[in-house]
Amino acid sequence: MLKLKSINFSYTEKGELFTVSTKRSVRNDRMFFEVETDGNTFSAVIHTDNEIQINNISATFEYPFMSAEKIFLNGYQSWTDSIEHPISDSMRGLKFTPKHYLEQYALTQYGDYNFTDYPFTPGEMHGWTYGYVRHENEYDFFGSLDERTGFTKILTSIRRNEITFVRDCKDHTINSDYTGLKLIICTGSEDTVFDRYFELLEIKPRAAAKPVMGYTSWYRHYQNISSEILTADLNALAEQKYKSDIFQIDDGWQTKVGDWLSVDTEKFPEGMAEMAAKIREKGLIPGLWLAPFVCEKDSEVFRRFEPWLLKDADRNYVKGGSNWSGFYVFDIYNKEFRSYLRKVFDTVTKEWGFGFLKLDFLYAACIEPRHDKTRGQVMADAMDFLREISNGALLLGCGVPLGSAFGKVDYCRIGCDVSLNWDDKSYMKMMHRERISTKNSILNSVFRRQLNGRAFYNDPDVYILRDTGTELTDAQKQCLAEINAMNGGVLFTSDNMNSYDDITQKIFSRIMALRNSKVISAELIDKHLIVKFTIGERKFIRKYKI
Repeated sequence: MLKLKSINFSYTEKGELFTVSTKRSVRNDRMFFEVETDGNTFSAVIHTDNEIQINNISATFEYPFMSAEKIFLNGYQSWTDSIEHPISDSMRGLKFTPKHYLEQYALTQYGDYNFTDYPFTPGEMHGWTYGYVRHENEYDFFGSLDERTGFTKILTSIRRNEITFVRDCKDHTINSDYTGLKLIICTGSEDTVFDRYFELLEIKPRAAAKPVMGYTSWYRHYQNISSEILTADLNALAEQKYKSDIFQIDDGWQTKVGDWLSVDTEKFPEGMAEMAAKIREKGLIPGLWLAPFVCEKDSEVFRRFEPWLLKDADRNYVKGGSNWSGFYVFDIYNKEFRSYLRKVFDTVTKEWGFGFLKLDFLYAACIEPRHDKTRGQVMADAMDFLREISNGALLLGCGVPLGSAFGKVDYCRIGCDVSLNWDDKSYMKMMHRERISTKNSILNSVFRRQLNGRAFYNDPDVYILRDTGTELTDAQKQCLAEINAMNGGVLFTSDNMNSYDDITQKIFSRIMALRNSKVISAELIDKHLIVKFTIGERKFIRKYKI
């Protein structure tokens, strides 16, 4: 198991740099750096009344890696690829991506590329919040017990036999107590270590949540939706023998991203309240997509409300990415913006009647840390605000650093968007860990399965069984649907289910039976995913080509 090797803490006070390297608590006339270990927990806390600027807080542990072991390191946000790796594997960031691609598609904004090194060196990998080393069925688990004060980066080095935990708090200014690191390190079976982790976090899924199934419009219609199109899909869903819970309208109902009070009346002439009423008449909860912390360049709010927008140190607007007409980030601490967003949520939930909200591109809130708040603190404040203004609606988080979503949302995406093909291998997208990929979505669903029913209910994204409008083979579609059913708490599709023939209906019935399964183990071996699971007392094995 992990053995503490050193703790490093450096800070600047009144222009003077101070560095501490220790294994125990340190006190001087400026601050008290308190280190505590208690069984399987470790913490490093700064006590000070002086104003100091933190440069680094990290703890390095010895760990004797063995060649047969696998490493899992949770990716930065929902969409970041997160799988078990051989210990000598590496992670490829964006350093080899042509500059014009980076600028054109704003690729650095989606993940951790602006504040994390990608050495592309065998055995040197990183992740965030939690991870483990697995030897057969035994897990050496490590996780952060406090992501509110700052995200925790986890670095592995098999060359040095080390695992290092680093608080994302560089240049953070404090003048009171601050939790530098708070960790759990334990060994046991999969259920043992994950149960212990969430017990210490004191986090459970929200009481209002339960596993759900239903429909979302995105993966067949994308933004080409209308009242007529969605009514046809709604009627088809309601006619199925398996009762759905949610009918969610995705992107495309609004005139522009950010202009949430401006409905596209050509698509929805009767308005969104009438559409929500149609959904409720079918016995379903109406769902609606929002990206609350961003606006596209062509939106009215971007043109009219410049003070609401977040700016970087050079006073430039902060880009969130390249979707739509390019999009920018709101300052979540701006009072006028907060009033606007509160009004949006009141309108959507109280006036229109939507009881389920998919909240997307949430990572954007914390792209830029503040001098007095780390990224983790900003993201925690953002999630608290969403919950505060939700008016009791069920929330599905998407594109969010997962530790910030634990216990805050009812459902959460744990992978990237699926695609209508298996894996886009264009050069630009191969470098992008948050890219759209059915293959990556499936693997994330498998290797983040332990969060389901502990942190929230997992949304593995949609399954696709239809024959039209997709390049997926029958085997790939079946793999996607089975993995989603086995590992998620959300089972959504964008198919018009009246299009299913008898064979597809039988496949769908088998998929439904897998919702009662429990995955025992999953492993990648020679480009195949081997999943062992049980249904009741019976044991099964599936082998999928990946």
